[in-house]
Parts: sequence; C-alpha cells; structure tokens
Amino acid sequence: MKLNFPLLALTVGAFGIGTTEFAPMGLLPVVAEHFSVSIPTAGLLISSYAFGVMAGAPIMTIGVRHLPRHMVLVGLMAIFTLGNLLSFCAPDFTVLLISRVVTSFSHGAFFGVGSVVAAALVPPERRASAVATMFMGLTLAAIVGSPLCTWIGDSWGWRLAFAVITLWGLVAMLALWLALPKLPAETPAEIRSEFSVLVRPTVLRALLTTVLGAGAMFTLLTYIAPVLQAGIAATPGMVTAVLVVIGVGFTVGNMLGGRFADRSLKKTLLVALSALVGLLLVLPLVMGSTVATIGVIFLWGMAAFAIVSPVQMQVMTAAAEAPNLAASINIGAFNLGNALGAVVGGTVISAGLGYNWVSVAGALLAAGAFALTLAAPANEGATDTRTMTA
Repeated sequence: MKLNFPLLALTVGAFGIGTTEFAPMGLLPVVAEHFSVSIPTAGLLISSYAFGVMAGAPIMTIGVRHLPRHMVLVGLMAIFTLGNLLSFCAPDFTVLLISRVVTSFSHGAFFGVGSVVAAALVPPERRASAVATMFMGLTLAAIVGSPLCTWIGDSWGWRLAFAVITLWGLVAMLALWLALPKLPAETPAEIRSEFSVLVRPTVLRALLTTVLGAGAMFTLLTYIAPVLQAGIAATPGMVTAVLVVIGVGFTVGNMLGGRFADRSLKKTLLVALSALVGLLLVLPLVMGSTVATIGVIFLWGMAAFAIVSPVQMQVMTAAAEAPNLAASINIGAFNLGNALGAVVGGTVISAGLGYNWVSVAGALLAAGAFALTLAAPANEGATDTRTMTA
C-alpha cells in the first residue's frame, strides 16, 4: 500500500495536539503539588483547555478562511508550539492556565480543517477511515505522548514535559509544510452556507451526541491518576503503565470505529456507546483486583475512542455540502464534553462521594449519548459523502 504522506503529516500534528491535551491528566498530582492547589483545581488545566477549544474553533476557522488550507494547518501548529512554550515558562498557576487557553485555540480548527482535508485525500468510501487515521495521532499520543510526559514529569518535573511537546510542535510544522499539497482558500459563500447548516436538527443532534460521548470519556480520564491511586493503590509507575494500556485501547477502538463507520455510522455508535455505559458501570465493581481493573480500563478505552471518527463523520455528513465550520464546531463539542467530564468528575470528588462514583457519573453521560443516537432516523447514519466539499 502506498504511503499517504499528507495524511501522515496530519497524524503527526494530531499526535502533538493529543499529547498536550492528555498530558495534564497524568501530571495533575505533580502540578497540584508544585503550585499547592487541590486536584480539582488542577483539573482546571483540562477544562480551561476544553473551553478554549470551543471558543477558538469557530473564531480560528472563520478568521483564517482567506488563507490556503495548507498554510492554515501550518499556522495553527505554530500557535500550538507557542502555547506549549508559554506553559514551559509559566511562573505561576494562573499563567499556566492562560498558556493552556492559548494552546487550545489551535486545536479545534486543526482537527476541523484537518478532518475535511483528510477526507478529501481518499475515495469517498474510505473517508471515515481517513479521518480515523488522522485521529490515530490522538491515540498514539495516549500510548506514547501522555505516558512519556507523565514519566518525564514524575522524574524531572512537569516543565520538561511541556518543553518536549514544544519541540514536537516544530517537527509537526515542518512535516505539514513539506507534505501537504497546495490547498486553496475557501470562498466567502461557504461561510454563509456552513452557518446555515449548524441549526439543522440532524447537526444539532450529532453535536450533542459528541458532547455527551466525550463527557463520558473524560469524566474518568481526567481523574484517572487519583482514581487508580485510590482504587488499586497505583504507584506513579503503574499509572504511567495504565495510561499506555488506555492508549492501546484507544488505538484499537479508533481503528475499529473508523472501519465499521464506513459501513454504518449509527450501528457503530450504538454498539460503542452501549459498551461504554456497561464498562463504566462495571469498573467500580472490579476495583479490588488490579488485573481486572486494567482489563476493564483497556476495554473502556476501546469503546471510548470507537465513537470519535463516527461522530466526526456524522457531523460532516449532516453538513456534507459545507463541512469545514461544522467539523471544527464538532471538535469544540468534543471539548465541551471534555470540560463537562472534568466538571462532573470534579463535582463527584468534591462532594465526597468517592472515586468509584466518577465512572458511574460517566456512564450516565454515555447513556444520554446512546439515547440520542437511538432516537435518530434510521437513514441518518448514511455515509454518502460524495457531495462534501473539500
């Protein structure tokens, strides 16, 4: 099979963004200790990033429409690099929060524009798989990037972790610059078209499904380190190892989700979301066993990421004639879900309910996403993207 270098370059960029998104989850204990803040307060590093993605996705997508898309993607990665450099230099927790917001402004537009570009690089029947390939950068970030940052943070300090991410940003900029074909800018007419499709019931339902599905994932993932420490007395080294296991689960789930979504978006989402509900409910029951806990977490990772490319394609399909802004808004919806998950999990912890209830709360969000998908018309999951504009 011929290697698709432009798609590989998008994956390299996605790996960097995924690493900076996931890294604070494993670094929460050391960051909280360094700045003398609580774990829920340190969790603001995740929720502030998520809210920045939500705000930045439409702003950046609209603001850069006059530029060629290959230049847009390189420029967004430059913002990513600058934000992580600011994180490395942050003198206090407030500046660190600000740096996360700066970094987040590249996220939504990169994955939104990148998803449409990825889909345009392959035949129509392989577009869900192409989007899944780009999102593979996120899963590899979970396998390699996030655990590596956790290990670096525990061994040499959290600042060095952000320094490594900054260097990767420079690599990603070079890869995108060299590999992407020349892609023209969008026309003003497409802006009006994309805004009009955002209010369609099918698009709104898809976006809400994304919010609840991502919320279910991040309710647990945000607090995975303290959950493991409380549930199975996990050491920092064990937390790093479990993050690798989660990343492997993400990777397998992402591949399966993209492959089956090429056949049916709705069926793929129903199966993945039902599995997500069940596994989140089972997790507290197996916390007495380290092996069983890790096994359930692996399967949870599969189910959690099996929904990623299907929900992205669901929005792009619903807005097939003008998907760019809709795709970027959906990345914002992902991160609204991330913020929702962080808030829900933090509320459970702050209320004194115990770490076991964190995953139960996530199961309720996943059940909501399942209900929305089940209520959708049978033909809403069609994957005919031939009218999609690149």
